[in-house]
Amino acid sequence: MLKRLLSVGCFPFFLLLGCASAQTMPVVEHVDLPRFMGPWYVIANIPTFIEKGAHNAVETYSLESDGTIQTVFTFRDGSFEGPEKKYNPTGTVVNKQTNSEWRMQFLWPFKSEFLISYLTPDYSQTVIARTARDYVWIMARTPSIPEKDYQAILEFLSKNGYDIRLIQRVPQQAVAK
Repeated sequence: MLKRLLSVGCFPFFLLLGCASAQTMPVVEHVDLPRFMGPWYVIANIPTFIEKGAHNAVETYSLESDGTIQTVFTFRDGSFEGPEKKYNPTGTVVNKQTNSEWRMQFLWPFKSEFLISYLTPDYSQTVIARTARDYVWIMARTPSIPEKDYQAILEFLSKNGYDIRLIQRVPQQAVAK
Protein backbone atom coordinates (compact mmCIF):
# COMPACT_ATOMS: atom_id res chain seq x y z
CA MET A 1 0.00 0.00 0.00
CA LEU A 2 2.77 2.44 0.92
CA LYS A 3 4.53 1.73 -2.36
CA ARG A 4 1.31 2.51 -4.26
CA LEU A 5 0.80 5.79 -2.39
CA LEU A 6 4.36 6.85 -3.06
CA SER A 7 4.09 5.96 -6.73
CA VAL A 8 1.26 8.47 -7.24
CA GLY A 9 3.11 11.31 -5.56
CA CYS A 10 3.03 12.85 -2.14
CA PHE A 11 -0.15 11.91 -0.38
CA PRO A 12 -1.19 14.75 2.00
CA PHE A 13 -0.02 12.73 5.02
CA PHE A 14 3.44 12.52 3.52
CA LEU A 15 3.47 16.28 2.94
CA LEU A 16 3.53 16.63 6.70
CA LEU A 17 6.68 14.54 6.70
CA GLY A 18 8.36 16.83 4.20
CA CYS A 19 8.28 15.06 0.84
CA ALA A 20 9.82 18.09 -0.82
CA SER A 21 12.96 17.74 1.27
CA ALA A 22 13.26 14.05 0.40
CA GLN A 23 14.90 14.98 -2.93
CA THR A 24 18.46 13.78 -2.63
CA MET A 25 21.35 16.19 -2.82
CA PRO A 26 24.08 15.12 -5.23
CA VAL A 27 27.45 14.13 -3.85
CA VAL A 28 30.79 13.92 -5.61
CA GLU A 29 31.76 10.54 -7.07
CA HIS A 30 34.82 10.09 -4.88
CA VAL A 31 36.77 12.02 -2.25
CA ASP A 32 40.42 11.21 -1.59
CA LEU A 33 40.22 11.69 2.18
CA PRO A 34 43.91 12.42 2.85
CA ARG A 35 43.85 15.05 0.10
CA PHE A 36 40.65 16.61 1.50
CA MET A 37 42.17 17.03 4.95
CA GLY A 38 43.59 20.35 6.12
CA PRO A 39 42.23 23.87 6.39
CA TRP A 40 39.25 25.19 4.42
CA TYR A 41 38.20 28.87 4.55
CA VAL A 42 34.45 29.38 4.74
CA ILE A 43 33.70 31.69 1.81
CA ALA A 44 29.93 31.76 2.26
CA ASN A 45 27.19 29.82 4.00
CA ILE A 46 23.66 29.59 5.22
CA PRO A 47 24.83 29.95 8.82
CA THR A 48 23.85 27.85 11.78
CA PHE A 49 23.04 29.76 14.96
CA ILE A 50 26.66 29.51 16.17
CA GLU A 51 28.04 30.94 12.90
CA LYS A 52 25.96 34.11 12.69
CA GLY A 53 28.38 37.04 12.60
CA ALA A 54 31.41 34.80 12.02
CA HIS A 55 34.55 36.41 10.57
CA ASN A 56 37.67 34.54 9.40
CA ALA A 57 35.88 31.19 9.65
CA VAL A 58 38.14 28.20 8.97
CA GLU A 59 37.29 24.49 9.17
CA THR A 60 40.29 22.15 9.50
CA TYR A 61 40.01 18.38 9.08
CA SER A 62 42.40 15.67 10.31
CA LEU A 63 41.98 11.99 9.46
CA GLU A 64 42.48 9.81 12.53
CA SER A 65 43.83 6.24 12.52
CA ASP A 66 40.35 4.89 13.41
CA GLY A 67 38.85 6.55 10.30
CA THR A 68 37.11 9.39 12.12
CA ILE A 69 37.74 12.97 11.11
CA GLN A 70 38.70 15.38 13.84
CA THR A 71 37.51 18.86 13.05
CA VAL A 72 38.58 22.24 14.37
CA PHE A 73 36.20 25.04 13.43
CA THR A 74 37.43 28.50 14.41
CA PHE A 75 36.18 32.02 13.75
CA ARG A 76 36.08 35.51 15.22
CA ASP A 77 32.68 36.38 16.65
CA GLY A 78 31.07 39.57 15.35
CA SER A 79 34.15 41.21 13.83
CA PHE A 80 37.76 40.59 12.84
CA GLU A 81 38.76 41.66 16.36
CA GLY A 82 35.98 39.72 18.10
CA PRO A 83 36.62 36.85 20.49
CA GLU A 84 37.84 33.64 18.89
CA LYS A 85 35.35 30.78 18.97
CA LYS A 86 36.43 27.18 18.53
CA TYR A 87 34.41 23.99 18.05
CA ASN A 88 35.62 20.41 17.68
CA PRO A 89 33.03 18.15 16.09
CA THR A 90 33.93 14.64 14.97
CA GLY A 91 33.18 13.47 11.45
CA THR A 92 32.33 9.91 10.44
CA VAL A 93 32.35 8.75 6.83
CA VAL A 94 29.09 6.87 6.24
CA ASN A 95 29.60 6.04 2.57
CA LYS A 96 33.00 4.35 2.26
CA GLN A 97 32.55 3.88 -1.52
CA THR A 98 32.56 7.63 -2.25
CA ASN A 99 33.83 9.13 1.04
CA SER A 100 31.52 12.06 0.23
CA GLU A 101 28.78 11.36 2.78
CA TRP A 102 29.67 12.08 6.38
CA ARG A 103 27.94 12.70 9.67
CA MET A 104 29.24 15.41 12.02
CA GLN A 105 28.78 15.05 15.73
CA PHE A 106 28.86 18.24 17.78
CA LEU A 107 26.94 16.79 20.71
CA TRP A 108 26.52 13.11 21.55
CA PRO A 109 24.44 11.25 20.38
CA PHE A 110 23.29 13.64 17.63
CA LYS A 111 24.93 13.51 14.20
CA SER A 112 24.24 15.95 11.36
CA GLU A 113 24.30 15.19 7.66
CA PHE A 114 27.41 16.47 5.86
CA LEU A 115 27.46 15.95 2.09
CA ILE A 116 30.42 16.86 -0.08
CA SER A 117 28.34 17.94 -3.07
CA TYR A 118 30.90 19.87 -5.07
CA LEU A 119 34.66 19.56 -5.24
CA THR A 120 37.02 20.97 -7.84
CA PRO A 121 39.49 18.49 -9.33
CA ASP A 122 42.41 20.30 -7.68
CA TYR A 123 40.68 20.20 -4.26
CA SER A 124 40.74 24.00 -4.03
CA GLN A 125 36.98 24.58 -3.63
CA THR A 126 34.19 22.54 -2.12
CA VAL A 127 30.55 22.73 -1.09
CA ILE A 128 29.17 20.98 1.96
CA ALA A 129 25.41 20.60 1.64
CA ARG A 130 22.44 18.92 3.28
CA THR A 131 19.40 17.14 1.86
CA ALA A 132 17.14 19.51 3.83
CA ARG A 133 18.75 22.50 2.06
CA ASP A 134 18.74 24.31 5.41
CA TYR A 135 22.50 24.90 5.67
CA VAL A 136 25.37 25.02 3.20
CA TRP A 137 29.06 25.88 3.29
CA ILE A 138 31.07 27.13 0.31
CA MET A 139 34.72 26.63 1.22
CA ALA A 140 38.13 27.08 -0.37
CA ARG A 141 41.79 26.56 0.40
CA THR A 142 42.26 30.34 0.13
CA PRO A 143 40.39 33.19 1.88
CA SER A 144 38.73 34.22 -1.40
CA ILE A 145 37.75 32.74 -4.75
CA PRO A 146 37.24 34.32 -8.17
CA GLU A 147 33.77 35.84 -8.59
CA LYS A 148 33.07 33.62 -11.62
CA ASP A 149 33.73 30.53 -9.47
CA TYR A 150 31.46 31.86 -6.72
CA GLN A 151 28.66 32.52 -9.22
CA ALA A 152 29.08 29.03 -10.73
CA ILE A 153 28.73 27.49 -7.27
CA LEU A 154 25.60 29.56 -6.57
CA GLU A 155 24.16 28.35 -9.88
CA PHE A 156 24.97 24.73 -8.92
CA LEU A 157 23.23 25.21 -5.56
CA SER A 158 20.19 26.90 -7.12
CA LYS A 159 19.80 24.07 -9.64
CA ASN A 160 19.88 21.63 -6.71
CA GLY A 161 17.09 23.24 -4.73
CA TYR A 162 18.82 25.81 -2.53
CA ASP A 163 17.37 29.28 -2.02
CA ILE A 164 20.59 31.14 -2.79
CA ARG A 165 19.14 34.37 -1.35
CA LEU A 166 19.85 32.84 2.07
CA ILE A 167 23.57 32.38 1.38
CA GLN A 168 25.81 34.95 3.09
CA ARG A 169 29.44 35.68 2.39
CA VAL A 170 31.71 35.18 5.38
CA PRO A 171 34.15 38.07 5.87
CA GLN A 172 37.73 36.86 5.48
CA GLN A 173 40.83 38.92 6.20
CA ALA A 174 44.46 37.89 5.89
CA VAL A 175 45.88 37.06 9.30
CA ALA A 176 49.49 37.94 10.09
CA LYS A 177 51.52 34.87 10.99
